[in-house]
Amino acid sequence: MKYTVLTLFPEITDAFFANSIMAKAIKRGIIEYQSVNIRDFAQDKHKTCDDAPYGGGAGMLMLAEPLSLALKSVTEAVPGTRVIYLSPSGKPFNQEMAKELAAEKELILICGRYEGIDQRVIDMYVDDEISIGDYVLSSGEVAALAVIDATYRLVDSVICANSLDEESFSLGLLEYPQFTRPEIYDSMKVPEVLLSGHHEQIRLWRLEKRVEKTLRQRPDLIRRGKELGLFNKEINGIIDRLVIGENDERNSGH
Repeated sequence: MKYTVLTLFPEITDAFFANSIMAKAIKRGIIEYQSVNIRDFAQDKHKTCDDAPYGGGAGMLMLAEPLSLALKSVTEAVPGTRVIYLSPSGKPFNQEMAKELAAEKELILICGRYEGIDQRVIDMYVDDEISIGDYVLSSGEVAALAVIDATYRLVDSVICANSLDEESFSLGLLEYPQFTRPEIYDSMKVPEVLLSGHHEQIRLWRLEKRVEKTLRQRPDLIRRGKELGLFNKEINGIIDRLVIGENDERNSGH
């Protein structure tokens, strides 16, 4: 198994691979590791890798270009490698998923920072958007290491199989897609509503995208919210409209 980690702070993940059982697995040739510093692919003299998000809001967003160039440098070398982005908006990570990922020959993990990464990079490159829990971290590196730690130990010969056999494992909407400069990247354009400056339209768009993504990624959160009465009339209306639309589309055969 080879892990390739894209990060702005490679020293965080490098330390993990240099210690303990992981270091022994690398020495034995069972595990390989490569860190890619996203900042090395920034195009300006200041090595800028973030900017303010379109539509306003707090925080900064990682730029599409440096991250895309970093991804191209590794995906073009090994086409078809599974690309994972660690995000609070992803599918929940569990032991079943860890076993699935441990069967891969190579994984590419993207470590986000700030408010995350430009949605267009996710749409273009990412195979799996994974969350390690219903909480927010400031460091994508921490989440990446959680996934790496849960998977590498399941690779054959890293840990004694008998040890693994005895182990025990026994109001929320997700975040909307975000976009930052440039306005057009690789022919993909930022949604017009985010450029409009119309705060109410932006709010409504973002709310609908949150509901849409939660229905798709975490329907359990929608069920829980309904049962506990967490959603207001506006959100319940969006949920009902999207569910009806999905059912109509399914019934029409599309």
